[in-house]
Amino acid sequence: MDKLKIISATVRPGRKGPLVADWIAELAKKSNAFEVELIDLGVLNLPLMDEINHPALQKYEHEHTIKWSAKINEADAFIFVTGEYDWGYPSPLRNALEYLSKEWNYKAAGIVSYGGISAGTRAANSLKNDLSSFKMVPLCEAVNFPFFTELINENDVFVPHERSEKAAKVMLRELVRWTKGLKLIKADV
Repeated sequence: MDKLKIISATVRPGRKGPLVADWIAELAKKSNAFEVELIDLGVLNLPLMDEINHPALQKYEHEHTIKWSAKINEADAFIFVTGEYDWGYPSPLRNALEYLSKEWNYKAAGIVSYGGISAGTRAANSLKNDLSSFKMVPLCEAVNFPFFTELINENDVFVPHERSEKAAKVMLRELVRWTKGLKLIKADV
């Protein structure tokens, strides 16, 4: 079964992003299309890039980078769950991406964004552009949540509208299709 890594990008104290990441992870598991693993960058806690060699060389010196490389290398597809900070995605996600190079290549990526009125779409667009530079294929299909805190109930559970669940299911279906196709491209390298 293909491996899907869902990466929760926010790390600040009091963050609510993991609630959104939990929701999409559960939906992905229910689809039975992937083996799903949720990676919380706030728990992973990668330091700022501290490798002496360029990531393209894959000559990692630090244990945290070796483990991160193995985790990303085994993935077949990704979903990035990101908030929006100052019209962009969080810097810990950029740092996590830049730690590696070839491990990201030829894999599809869905994006779930959240925020205020813009629903995190500016962060998602910026992320899409950057993912392409890692030879990833960011999907057109996405899930965006405006005023997302209104969807968190009194038990601190994220409960989106039915239309958002439909959008997520469409994104997951496309992720399955692109993952199959990109495996052929990756094997041809």
